[in-house]
Amino acid sequence: MDSETTPDLPTRTMTATEFRARCLALMDEVAESGEAIVITKRGRPVARLTPYRTERGPWFGHDRDIIEIRDDLIEPVDVEWEAESDPDRVLNP
Repeated sequence: MDSETTPDLPTRTMTATEFRARCLALMDEVAESGEAIVITKRGRPVARLTPYRTERGPWFGHDRDIIEIRDDLIEPVDVEWEAESDPDRVLNP
């Protein structure tokens, strides 16, 4: 997945000559639609025009309204781990 484009939108391809003739209009189209355009020269891709994305906010606290912690995360659990009950078996299977 390319970080510059949205994966579910199609990518259009056009020649450098076509792009040169319509570049300002194409920039407006890409900004509005979100669709990337691959520009080719002699049949080979040479550039990609993608919509500009603004910087995202900080990741810390991003999900604070979505995630809910219901129990104490540092409280010991009642489950006996095999490594505690038989450490030799775990280290030497």
